[in-house]
Amino acid sequence: MFFAIIKRGGAGDLLYQVQAAFKTYGNCLTSQLVSPGSASKLRRKCSEEETSVLMIERHLKEQGMPEIVEIPAVWLQGSACSGCVVTLLNSFSPGASSIVLRELAAGKHLSIRFLATAMAGSGAKVLDVLHDETVKDKGKYVLVMDGSLPVAGDMFATLGEQDGQERPVRDVAAELARDSALVVAMGTCSAYGGIPAGAPNPTGAISMPELLAREGISTPIVNIPGCPPHPDWFVGTLVATAMHGLEHVASRLDEISRPLDYYGKQIHETCPRRADFDAARFARKFGDAGCLYELGCKGPVTYADCPTRMWNSGTNWCVGAGSPCHGCVEPGFPDDLSPLYRKIEEERLARFQVLGDQGAE
Repeated sequence: MFFAIIKRGGAGDLLYQVQAAFKTYGNCLTSQLVSPGSASKLRRKCSEEETSVLMIERHLKEQGMPEIVEIPAVWLQGSACSGCVVTLLNSFSPGASSIVLRELAAGKHLSIRFLATAMAGSGAKVLDVLHDETVKDKGKYVLVMDGSLPVAGDMFATLGEQDGQERPVRDVAAELARDSALVVAMGTCSAYGGIPAGAPNPTGAISMPELLAREGISTPIVNIPGCPPHPDWFVGTLVATAMHGLEHVASRLDEISRPLDYYGKQIHETCPRRADFDAARFARKFGDAGCLYELGCKGPVTYADCPTRMWNSGTNWCVGAGSPCHGCVEPGFPDDLSPLYRKIEEERLARFQVLGDQGAE
């Protein structure tokens, strides 16, 4: 919330006081996590700085500053490559720092309380933060699940310990999902199982929706597949949730719980090489002009807005770079869509039938 205050609190000495107080307070909290040995002295210092921040906040409220609503979020990782975290950090508009430090939507601030890959602290201290924050915000927080959940044994994908034993992340995910307001399955591994669940699947990896069904958890879930997903797909979904509520977002999902605003149109229909397909002008080797269908393009069975949104701040996308679409947002990825560079066998794909344009108006 304090970052939102910095943005909207006005100019002059007060703004500098807010910035300085919060910077010092933030450094104190980080130091406690990194250097717990000097905790007593640090706690006293942090308490003083927290008091300063709270006093400034109270003053701003007295001046008529509107309340900023916090949207708490925790981000867990299972069997994953960290690509989904990297894609969040690559968000362009808004940038990653703006997502964390500023309002996500008018009067709404996304407060990411736990994200192991991108946070400074580690070990028992941050796991205490994860526990305390989710208990405090029970029924209010968003759980972002990144990666699949192994169920073939307790040695795969663990997070912390319980009674001296490593705790499988599937148990943590189920516990947090049960008490969350919304679950976001970030990436294909979380949404469908993805590469970790590919044959022969030695870890027994399952998707987050499968885990919820297995545990009898009815918390609403939104799938944001992709290997990795485009950052806009994740950020845009959270913005829509903040602005319009869960019911609106739920009404805009396809039959496999993906937002239609991003996954509502077939890549084949919006691909700039569609005219080559219609004219039967097919590339015979990589680097040739023409449609890449004969070289394994999965655009005819893939639903996403990659051709129009593009990646790396709108710079390019797979087909634009001369590569076939691999269909990474689809439930059959990778097994049903392999070999990646061989012409697709339509009869193997349950979703090959065109669903029609269901995208954003």
